[in-house]
Amino acid sequence: MPTMTAPHIALPPSITVFERGWLSSNNILLIDEQCTALVDSGYMTHAEQTLALVRHALAGRKLDLLVNTHLHSDHCGGNAILQRAYACRTLVPVADAAAVAAWDEDKLTYKATGQQCGRFSADASLVPGDRLKLGGLEWQALAAPGHDPHSLILYCASESILISADALWENGFGVIFPELEGESGFAEQAEVLQLIGELDVRVVIPGHGAPFSNVAAALDRARGRLDYLAADPRRNARNALKVMMAFLLLEKQHISMQALPALVRGNRIMWAAAQQLNTPVDDLIAALAGELAKAGAASLDGDLLVSAR
Repeated sequence: MPTMTAPHIALPPSITVFERGWLSSNNILLIDEQCTALVDSGYMTHAEQTLALVRHALAGRKLDLLVNTHLHSDHCGGNAILQRAYACRTLVPVADAAAVAAWDEDKLTYKATGQQCGRFSADASLVPGDRLKLGGLEWQALAAPGHDPHSLILYCASESILISADALWENGFGVIFPELEGESGFAEQAEVLQLIGELDVRVVIPGHGAPFSNVAAALDRARGRLDYLAADPRRNARNALKVMMAFLLLEKQHISMQALPALVRGNRIMWAAAQQLNTPVDDLIAALAGELAKAGAASLDGDLLVSAR
């Protein structure tokens, strides 16, 4: 279930954070007299819950604006239902605007990952450097490639708050997806961490997990994690494949071990990650399923890999 912002994290009253589970990204609701806005909308299978959370918090007001930091399925899967309910304007990163207009599910990665996203439209695009008035505060959109080449983060200098999407979590960051298909991502992620370190940030609202204030320690952990992955890109590939397996498992709740190899071969990005590891796919999946079980994220029930969440 979603939770509200931890009480020890001081945020302006115009900001409400819905901390979601790992299938959905966090949603950030910003309200002022002129505009109600939501940053990121979670995964498609949680869309009804997203709508209910927003409706309850708005208490009869309409949602005016929806902003996406990036267009991975767990950040924009509620867009369609929110657009139907509120006819809200929607802003997406400029590099993804054409793919949204054409609804190119290959470029938007939904086919490539085997994940779902209901079709939505975009009214305008966000360009790095753009400034937005949300929750009575001014926010600047900053480029944050690495996890996703088109991702943006939002920074409020007056309150020293960063909406970091998947560029920085309290313990790491999102999978460096470009590296799975031979594109550069580690260097870009390092630059984003450098950028965040140069900002005056008091509180980070991440794409997943609770808002946090010890930003320097989080950056140190993220840099250490990035150095570890970049030293051997197969580590990133193995982590990516395990994360995507866990995501599918959270969505489906249980998957036959016999079905998993076909799922991996049928998803372009999962298969690209598997090929980097130079291990027979059946052996690889068995090993990763065992790691998920050991970590408490899943259990094995006969032929079924069962989600623990």
